[in-house]
Amino acid sequence: MWRSPEPRFDVASAICQGGRDYQEDAIVTDFPFGSDSGVVVLADGMGGHAAGDVASKIVVTEVFSELKFESANFADFEGEIPRFLTEAAANANSYVREHVQAHPETRGMGATLVSVVLVENRMYWMSIGDSPLYHYRNGTMKQLNEDHSMAPQIDFMVQQGLLDEAAGKNHPDRNCLTSVILGDRVTKSDCPKAPFELQVGDIVVVSSDGLQYLEDAKIQKILHRYRRKKAAEIAGYLLEAIEALADPDQDNCTFSVIKLNHNKPVIRAIRAKPVGHVDHQTSTVTRVVELDDIEKVAAKAKKPKEVAAMSAPTVIKEVRPLKKVELNDETDLTQEVDAAEPPAKIAAGGK
Repeated sequence: MWRSPEPRFDVASAICQGGRDYQEDAIVTDFPFGSDSGVVVLADGMGGHAAGDVASKIVVTEVFSELKFESANFADFEGEIPRFLTEAAANANSYVREHVQAHPETRGMGATLVSVVLVENRMYWMSIGDSPLYHYRNGTMKQLNEDHSMAPQIDFMVQQGLLDEAAGKNHPDRNCLTSVILGDRVTKSDCPKAPFELQVGDIVVVSSDGLQYLEDAKIQKILHRYRRKKAAEIAGYLLEAIEALADPDQDNCTFSVIKLNHNKPVIRAIRAKPVGHVDHQTSTVTRVVELDDIEKVAAKAKKPKEVAAMSAPTVIKEVRPLKKVELNDETDLTQEVDAAEPPAKIAAGGK
C-alpha cells in the first residue's frame, strides 16, 4: 500500500477558555508540508474584556504577518532570523501603542509573546512575558525561555529559606509580569542569537501560562507517557489533564505541540536554474493584460478553423411561436403546432 511521506514536523494546537468569562489567548501556527521551516506565534492578553483579547490578536497578527513575509528568506538568511523576530515584536508593540492612542479606554491592555521559528532541526525564539516554551527529551522536560514575572524571584526566596514552599506557590504576586507588550518600552525580552538544536523524537510545547496550572512534573509525565503518539493525541491528553483539575480559577489555556519526526536532507527532483539562464515568456507564465487586449489574447489562443468559423456569416433561422392543441377530446393527447396555422388546417391533420 502506498503511504505518503512523513512530514518533518508533526504539529497540533489546542485552546480552552478555562474558568474565564472570555478568551484572551491567541495562537497561529504555520508548517506547510514540503517546507523545511515553520512558525508558531502565541500571545496571552491582559487587560480584561475588549482589551486583553484585542491586544493578543494585534500581537499575533502583526508578528505572524512579518514572519510569514520573511519566511522565504529563512533558509538563505538563517542568521537574520533573530533580527526578524526582534523587529516583528517591536512593530507589534508599536501597533498596540497606536491602538491605545486611538482608543484611550483600552489603556493598560497588553499581551505576552512567544514566537518560534524552526528551520530543519534548529529552533529560534523571541519571548516577552511569562508564557513558557517547554522542551522534552529522554524523559526530561525543561523551560527554555526566560520567565518575565515575579515567579523566579519568589522561587529563589523559597530556595534561600526566606519563604516556605506553600507560601511561595500561592504568593499573590507570583503572576505579576516584569515585562510585557503594552505599547510602551519593553523592559526585557529573550531572543538568543544561536539556535537550539532539536533531535528526532524531541517534543516542543509553546504555551500560555494557563498550562502551568498543571505541575511541571505532571506535564513531563504526560509528554513521556505519550511521546510516541501523534502531536494531536498529546495535545488531547494535556487538555484532559487540565479539565480533570476542574479548577474554577483556571486561566485560558492555549498551546501548540511540535514533534520532530525526522531530520533527513531534502532531495529536490526539480533542478535549479543554471547560471546565466534567461526566462522566456510561455503559456505557463502568469501575466496581467488590459481589458482592451482580452479579445486579442483570445484570438491568439484560437485554432485557425475556429477563427475561420468565427469570420463566416452567421445564419439565424426563423423562429415561430408554438401553441398546444388537443388531438382527441377523449384522450389528453396534445401536439405543439405553429401558432399561425388556421384551426381548420390543424383539424385536418395539417393538410
